[in-house]
Amino acid sequence: MNKPSSSKISQTNWERIDAMKDEEIDLSDIPEVTEAQMERAVLRVGGKTIERGKQRINMFLDVFIVEYFKEKAGDRGYQTLINEALSEYIRNHDLKEDLRQIVREELERSKQ
Repeated sequence: MNKPSSSKISQTNWERIDAMKDEEIDLSDIPEVTEAQMERAVLRVGGKTIERGKQRINMFLDVFIVEYFKEKAGDRGYQTLINEALSEYIRNHDLKEDLRQIVREELERSKQ
């Protein structure tokens, strides 16, 4: 004889959840990541830990990009400003994507 399942039946409307777009997921109860947390974060790309610090590179940028950053940088140095812009993009872009992926995984896990 089979024992009756002791798990509760989910009241979640999974069809609605599956049909949701990423933009429709409410992330308002997820706290903002602080600068202190970002300082302690370990950056990994493809599973490989990326060291902190800077690396000298040579690259070609469109003239209008260089001129834009030179104008905006003032006394700070345009290369520093480009670095900050790229860092901010990575933090914001990847963090949002990571949060969306985590929410999706948790929703999927709660279905089981």
